[in-house]
Order: sequence, then structure tokens, then C-alpha cells
Amino acid sequence: MDTSSPSSVPPQAHGRGHGHGHGHGHTHGHGHGPAAPVSRHLRKIIAAVLIPFAVAVAVGLVVLWPGGAPGHKPSGVGFDQPQESARVTKVAEVDCAKVHAQEQPVPGEQPNGRPAKAKGPCEVATVEVTTGENAGRTFETVVTPDALRHYTTGQEVRVAYSPKAPKELQYSISDVDRTVPMWVLAALFACAVVVVGRLRGVLALVALVASFGVLTLFILPAILQGSNPLVVAVVGGSAIMLIALYMCHGLTARTSVAVLGTLASLLLIGLLGSVFIGWALLTGNTDDFTGLVHGLFPDIEIRGLLLAGIIIGSLGVLDDVTVTQTAAVWELKEADPSASWRTLYRAAMRIGRDHIASVVNTLVLAYAGAALPLMLLFSIAQSGVGAVAGSEVVAEELVRTLVGSIGLVASVPLTTLLAALVVSADRVRPGTAGKGAAGRDAGAPPAGGRAAARRGGRGTRGRRRKA
Repeated sequence: MDTSSPSSVPPQAHGRGHGHGHGHGHTHGHGHGPAAPVSRHLRKIIAAVLIPFAVAVAVGLVVLWPGGAPGHKPSGVGFDQPQESARVTKVAEVDCAKVHAQEQPVPGEQPNGRPAKAKGPCEVATVEVTTGENAGRTFETVVTPDALRHYTTGQEVRVAYSPKAPKELQYSISDVDRTVPMWVLAALFACAVVVVGRLRGVLALVALVASFGVLTLFILPAILQGSNPLVVAVVGGSAIMLIALYMCHGLTARTSVAVLGTLASLLLIGLLGSVFIGWALLTGNTDDFTGLVHGLFPDIEIRGLLLAGIIIGSLGVLDDVTVTQTAAVWELKEADPSASWRTLYRAAMRIGRDHIASVVNTLVLAYAGAALPLMLLFSIAQSGVGAVAGSEVVAEELVRTLVGSIGLVASVPLTTLLAALVVSADRVRPGTAGKGAAGRDAGAPPAGGRAAARRGGRGTRGRRRKA
């Protein structure tokens, strides 16, 4: 008689038999598999909280959904110019002195419309417009020897169209065409995610596309049509959160706890952001792009746009933190079903503190890297730390960074506590273990279960020795 089969050991022993029977198939519910489901009663409680929230988000999407194009016609001035594709058909060298002596306005990348004086040969690039209503039109642009960018025959470029300018100056090169390298990089990224993440990687890519769709099809057009940027960001960010978390991690109680932790942290970020943006008298109009948007769409509330950016920018990192902490609590409960919520909370917080340190450092360095040219300008001006931090352009980034970081730090104890309470509150009545999904997530074994497991283990070993 083979007494080593799982059927010869009491069910309660499986939760503690890792040292002797690890290869007998009873460990599939641990560690590497999907999270054990919670009881039906607890699922109902979680659903009672999240379903109204999801319905409110859906209603917000319907009410705020933009009803068409924003109705803005490009002015053709500055950044507000239609962009078209073009191709460099010819590049010829000319004497810069002769070009300058002609004193002819030359379209292209020169800010004043004329080529700068330079020693050595200049280049005259002939460019053909390939898209738009004027496809087939050609124009020339002069590139000086000290220019940062030079062109080659056959190179694809992007051109800006200014319909109000004289005909010979209507088109100018605005940038090079980077379509091919960007698509290749995106394909490499997708392949890496799928190869490592497999099905989860595929779902993550789908969620990424859906998130980008919400951003471009709802958030941006709704703001341009005059909706409150903060309300749009809350509704759109909530939709992104629900899509990304449930699609990547499954429709489970564990994911729902992460959603609740993320939502609570977003509310805290929104409250703190609103308070400190008003207290610090930040206008949100600190760069040329924001000023241009405000000039073209005066009805957009720029402070609300700043707060919306803080909320959306914090969302991605919040998802990572809350999912990690919830998973940690669930795995700790799987490893020790008898652990109390306090034990689970303390153990998971030890993980969370390491996560906090790394995430906050990542956020600060990310913002510092993005603002590196600005920091260099302040260094050149030899401005003091106080003067730099007090300037609006830096204070805006500080508020953005610190408010987001406070929300991230707060998300760790909030989510950890919520997850510990949920898994500890889940109880299965004696005798129901193994009956469906609820029995699989039983917390502590029934009374006397551990003693029975020890007796069963000793009896099994005794029978083996007799054999």
C-alpha cells in the first residue's frame, strides 16, 4: 500500500507539509499560481463598494465624452502650424558668402528667415512636400556649416505649413521623420514584454493601448472642449486604472483591493495638490506650450490642467505599488494561514518600506532628469537654492514631485492595511474546505486541524518504517 499518496494524509496537513511532501501535487495553490479566491460573502462586500464606483466612472465617460472635433483651425503661427510629410530630393553645396550677399529670405530653420553668416560651404536642400493639399510642391532651405542638423538626398522630413506667409515662405522644415526607428523600438519593447511576461505581457500591452486610447480619445479632447480638467482627469484616470489593473491581474478580490488602495491614494494626491497649488499661488503657465494652449483655448483652466497632470502622472507608479503590496499580503497569508492581520500587516510593511525608498528616489530622479536643462540654467546664473526653489517653474515641479511622492508613500500602509483586513476577515466554516472556490481560501484550519495534521504525519511515517 502506497502511503505516500496525498489521499493518505489529512487535508489539514497540506498547509504545513512543505518539508516532506513538496512533490506530491498539493502545492499548486501556493506561490506561483493564481491567488486563492476569497469567500462569496467577502466578494459581495467588495463588489458593493467597487460596482457603484465603476458605474460612476462609466457615467462620467458618457457625460464628458467629447462630441466631435474641438473646432480649432490652425493659425499657422509658431507651434500652431499644420505638419506635413516631405522628402529631401537634392542637396547642393554653395558658397555661404554668395548666399548672404543676395540678401534673399530663405525658408527653413533660420529664426529670422535669412541664412546666418558662416565660413565654408553651405548646403541648399531641395524639399518636396509629399502629403497635404500642396503635395508635389518644392521649396529650398539653406543649412549653414555650423547647423546642428544636416540633410541627405532621399531623407524623410516633417515640414510646417504657414498659409498666411508669402508663397515662397509657406513651408519650412520643422523636424526629421523618425517613424521607422520609433516603430522598431516599439516592436522591440513589445517583443521583450511578451517573451518575458508571456500571457501577462500580452495583456499588459493590450491594457497599455487601451490606456493610451482613453488619454487621446477622451482626456485630451474633453479638456480642449472646455470640460473641467480636474474632473476629466479623475474620470479618465479612474477608467485607465480599472482597465489596466483588471486586465493585467484578473478580476479577483486581490486586484479589487489594489484598486481601492489606488483610489484612496489618488484622492489624497488630488486634495494635497489642490491645497498646495492654491497656497503656493502657482498659475500653471510656466512654459511656451502651456502659454500657447491658453492663448488658443482661453477657456481652459490652467491650474486645473496642472492638477490633472499631477494625478495622471502619479497613476502609473501607484498601480505598481498597490499591486505589489496586495500581492505580498496574499502570499504571506498563503504561507501562514494562521497569521493575524497585525502579523500580516507588519510583515508586508517591511516589504513596503523598501518599495517606498526605491520608488520615491525613482520619482525624484525622473523629474530631475527631465528638468536638467533648467537646472543648468540656474547653475549658470549662480542662483541660490532658495531662489531656485521659490521660482514658479521649479516650485511647480517640486509640488508635482512631492505631492505625488506623498501619495505613493501613503498608498503603502493604506493598501497593506486594507489587504490584511480583507484576507484576515475571510473565514470558512469547518467542513467546507475543498467545496468550491471559497474553501480554497480558508484562513486558519478548523480547530484541532494542526494537531490532526501532526498526528497524521507521525502515523504516516510510522507506517513507512513498518513497511
